[in-house]
Amino acid sequence: MMQEYKKNISIIVAVAENYAIGKDNKLLWHLSDDLKRFKKLTSGHTVIMGRNTFLSLPKGALPNRRNIVITDQTEEQFDGCEMAHSIDAALEIAGKTDECFVMGGGMVYRQLFPVAGKLYLTRVHKSFDADTFFPEIDFNEWQETESEFVSAGGRNEHAHTYTKYVRQE
Repeated sequence: MMQEYKKNISIIVAVAENYAIGKDNKLLWHLSDDLKRFKKLTSGHTVIMGRNTFLSLPKGALPNRRNIVITDQTEEQFDGCEMAHSIDAALEIAGKTDECFVMGGGMVYRQLFPVAGKLYLTRVHKSFDADTFFPEIDFNEWQETESEFVSAGGRNEHAHTYTKYVRQE
C-alpha cells in the first residue's frame, strides 16, 4: 500500500554515489556551497532531525529555524528545540502548512522518505566508506524540477550536483 505523502515534508540530503551520508556521526565531506544552500533553503522554516544529528551540530539548534528533535529519551531537552518522541509526534508538532525540512540522520530519513513530497538532493560525485546510508531512490517516483552541477575546487572538495525533485502524483 502506498503511504499518503505530505506535500509540506521535504527531505534535504547530501549523498555520495554509493548513498553514503555519514560515518561516526559526522559528515563525510565539506562542501561550502552546499552548506550555504542548506542555510538559504531552510532558514525561516522548520527542520526535523534525529537526536544524533542534533548532537553532531557544532553550535546546537540552528538559528532562524524551528528545530524539532526526535528522541526516545523522554526526559531529554535541548535549548532552542521542540522535542518529539516519535516520527508521528514530530509530524504533528510540525503541522501541515509550512515547508518542513528533514535533515537526518539515517533512521529519520528512512522513516520519513516514503511520505515526503519534495527531495532536495545534493549528489556528491564520489563513493565513501560510511556507516550511515540514505535509502535507495526510485527516480520513477520523482520529477526533477531543477538541477545544477558544481565543479570541485575552491572551498568544495568534490564535484556535486544539486537537484530538486517533486514526488509524482
